Amino acid sequence: MTDPEAFRRYARPGIRMAAEEDSKIHAFAAVGSVCRSYNLLLDRAALEPGLEALVLVQQDVEILDPDFCRKVRRALDDPEVAVVGPVGATGVRTIAWWEGDISAAAPVQRYQRFGGGEIPAFSWKSHDPAPAEVEVVDGRLLVLSPWAVETLRFDESLSLGYGYELDLCLRARAAGRRVMTADLRVAYRTRSLKVLTDTDLWIEGHIQAAERLEGRLPEPPTAAGSWRERARRAEAEREAARTLAYSTEHQVDAQMAPLERALDELTESMSWRLSAPLRRLNRWRARRRGGA
Repeated sequence: MTDPEAFRRYARPGIRMAAEEDSKIHAFAAVGSVCRSYNLLLDRAALEPGLEALVLVQQDVEILDPDFCRKVRRALDDPEVAVVGPVGATGVRTIAWWEGDISAAAPVQRYQRFGGGEIPAFSWKSHDPAPAEVEVVDGRLLVLSPWAVETLRFDESLSLGYGYELDLCLRARAAGRRVMTADLRVAYRTRSLKVLTDTDLWIEGHIQAAERLEGRLPEPPTAAGSWRERARRAEAEREAARTLAYSTEHQVDAQMAPLERALDELTESMSWRLSAPLRRLNRWRARRRGGA
């Protein structure tokens, strides 16, 4: 965690609700990059006797599913499954995995702006339901099998903190294991609805990850020879622009939500229903005057 208050308000209540009596909960402050912090958690979990699964939860993710542990066990019943999450995608070409075909367990996004509210996460595009086999799962909540805890580690050279979940899932798939989405209900808690808070940093992270993932993902058609660096930057800028467009759509949905609620409350009130005949009469009079 980088913000203990966010952890106390969002992640901790969901973890405590979902945890079983013998579940071990480790709340670690961030140490360096997200990859370094996660690797320390993996090293700690590897020492646990009889480990069934490790669940990595970021501070702004709230587990809503009281049946979380049972669903995790069901997802890991297949020994070939290494990584599980509530949201993932196939057809992935870059760290902007949400550009692929999404499979999701109906996650929601809860926000504080515009008076607060809740909208479906990834609402800008349709998605298939979970469970499904995917190429990558969202890094904000990751479930790792005992094999993954023992075998896999996050790439700490991804120092800017982008693309770590894609790298991990590619490593698992290269070892012949499966990556799956599962019907795990979660809420992503945010102050605003911006998908990218620092576009320039994300672009640099995109380029850094593309270099580390070279040869493991489909190359952009123009990424060859002396044009490779320019092509990567152009691709990163394009993905950033698309993501900002998704963010804007999210914000519009959030602004409309309280207006729609107010309209629903008005039109369902007793006074609105009682005055309906008068409104019809006034519309009829208006049409008559217009015709004359």
